[in-house]
Amino acid sequence: MTNIEVLEHELRSAIDAAADEAGLEAARVAALGKRGSISALLATLGKMSPDERRQRGPLINGLKDRIAEAIAQRRESLKHAALERRLNTEAVDVTLPTPEGAADIGHIHPISQVMDEVTTIFADMGFAVAEGPDIETDDYNFAKLNFPDGHPAREMHDTFFFGQKPDGSRLLLRTHTSPVQVRTMLVQKPPIRVICPGRTYRCDSDQTLRQCFIRSKA
Repeated sequence: MTNIEVLEHELRSAIDAAADEAGLEAARVAALGKRGSISALLATLGKMSPDERRQRGPLINGLKDRIAEAIAQRRESLKHAALERRLNTEAVDVTLPTPEGAADIGHIHPISQVMDEVTTIFADMGFAVAEGPDIETDDYNFAKLNFPDGHPAREMHDTFFFGQKPDGSRLLLRTHTSPVQVRTMLVQKPPIRVICPGRTYRCDSDQTLRQCFIRSKA
C-alpha cells in the first residue's frame, strides 16, 4: 500500500467517524485546509522534477477530488440524519390552535411611535411633557388664546361642539393642544419648558367629501 493509499484510508476513516457537521468540518480542515495533509502534498509538487510531477500530480489531485467528494457525501448524510431526528422529536399537534401572526399581535401605530420618539428627544433636552383634557371649554380653547368672538375657528365647520348647557356655554373637543400650554402657565412659574403632544379634533370638509379627522399634534 502506497503512502497516498494509506493517507486516503486515514482520511476516509476520519470522515466516516464524524458524528456531526462540526466534526466533519474538522476532518475537512485536517485534509484540505491550508495546513492539511493533502495541501502539504500539493505543495511538494513545485519541488519535483517534471517527470516526478507528471507521475505524482495526478495521484495527489485524484486523492484531493476523492476526499472532497467523500466529505460532500458525508455532509449530505449528516444533514439528512439531523432532519430525521428533528422530524421524530418535533412532532406537531395539529389539534392545537395556530400561532398568532404579526397581523394578530399588532404593532405600534407609526404616529404613536413618532410621538414617543419626539417626546424622548425633548425629555433628554430637559423638557417635561404636559397633558390636558381632550374635552375643553371655550375659555381655554379660544378666549385665553385671544380668539375673538366671530373668529372662523369658532364656527361649526372647524370645531366639534357639544350640546349647549343651561347657562348657554358649550364644551368642545380641543382643536389644538395650546390649551395645555395655558393650563400649564396658570399653575407653574416660569421658566417653563414643556411639550404638549396629544390628539386634536377638527371637522374638515369640502364640496365633494365630508370627513372627520383626529389629528395628532406633537
